[in-house]
Amino acid sequence: MNRRMRTRQRVKPVLESADVERLCSRRYEREARQRGWLRIAGLDEAGRGSLFGPVVAAAVILSPTRRIVGLDDSKKINPERRFILAERIRQYALAWAVAEIDSSRIDAWNIYQASRQAMVAAISQLQPLPDFLLLDAVELDLPIEQKALIHGDMRSASIAAASILAKVERDRRMEEYDQIYPQYGLAHHKGYSTPEHLAALRQHGPTPLHRFSYAPVREARCWATGATQNPLPLPQQQIASES
Repeated sequence: MNRRMRTRQRVKPVLESADVERLCSRRYEREARQRGWLRIAGLDEAGRGSLFGPVVAAAVILSPTRRIVGLDDSKKINPERRFILAERIRQYALAWAVAEIDSSRIDAWNIYQASRQAMVAAISQLQPLPDFLLLDAVELDLPIEQKALIHGDMRSASIAAASILAKVERDRRMEEYDQIYPQYGLAHHKGYSTPEHLAALRQHGPTPLHRFSYAPVREARCWATGATQNPLPLPQQQIASES
């Protein structure tokens, strides 16, 4: 084997190492501790794009000495695995909390502000309170040092843990609401705009817990979106009076 071939074979492990570094890790938590922060909380939310129900946020302070294997963006983890990880997070984290903002306040404020308020509410429940925040592409109006990360739930273990708790809690709430409004299939699609949900909205109209600031829900307030009706025959006496 010549020298050029040996050089090419050495390149692959370097690329694999670079790929590993991009996976969810505690890198940002370690950097914060090296700067003197002690209670680093990750935050994330679930349900921003849903047409129904609350947006749920979670805050998690992971233990620096207890690793939870498998933390990642909640959307990349199957429901059974999410449930197991949520149990481990609640068991081993130094602190965790969840909070929600209901659909009426989402309609009043908009979903971005509602998500931020849900995060603030989750932080306020943490004991101890954090002194550093890691967030997924958002900043909060709080006097706490913070760092926003694009795709943070794929990069920070603390944000990933928060995304898992928020997703598991919101899914649980949707299963509860499915018992009240079984005709919408909430346990299946969790309130998102699937063809099944949109068809149910057209047939039954929205519930009081739907988000009326979202276009598919507004349009569903009509008895049938885009429907046409054949003109009804008018009585002969009314036709004569109009002419």
